[in-house]
Amino acid sequence: MPKLDEQLVALATMSLAQLREEWVRVWKAPAPRFPPDLLRLGIAYRLQEQAGGRKINADRLIRSAAGKSARQPIKPGTQFIRSWNGRTIEAIAEEDGYRFDDQVYPSLSAIAKQVTGVHWSGPRFFGLTGGQGA
Repeated sequence: MPKLDEQLVALATMSLAQLREEWVRVWKAPAPRFPPDLLRLGIAYRLQEQAGGRKINADRLIRSAAGKSARQPIKPGTQFIRSWNGRTIEAIAEEDGYRFDDQVYPSLSAIAKQVTGVHWSGPRFFGLTGGQGA
């Protein structure tokens, strides 16, 4: 049987059909209708559990093997909406930044600072990452 690390790395190159087959093999149940990234993580979790609970940062290992960065690029046209102090804040990703109130800002963090008056993580402000607070 291949080592756990090798099994996790192999997940990075599997097609959706292969991931569904692997899900059935490791979970002994039909694969849910999840996108490939979630199937990979679910399979990685199960493989780690079967290996005696040995924990690895499976997400990082899989993404590294796939040659992906930890963050996916944000496509132009993506909308970010947040309610702040009774006001709806809406930003739209563009090729050269983020449009908010008819002005283009270089980052979501710049918009969050404009709205709140203090430095915020823009992704956190718009709910793209966990955590609370500035």
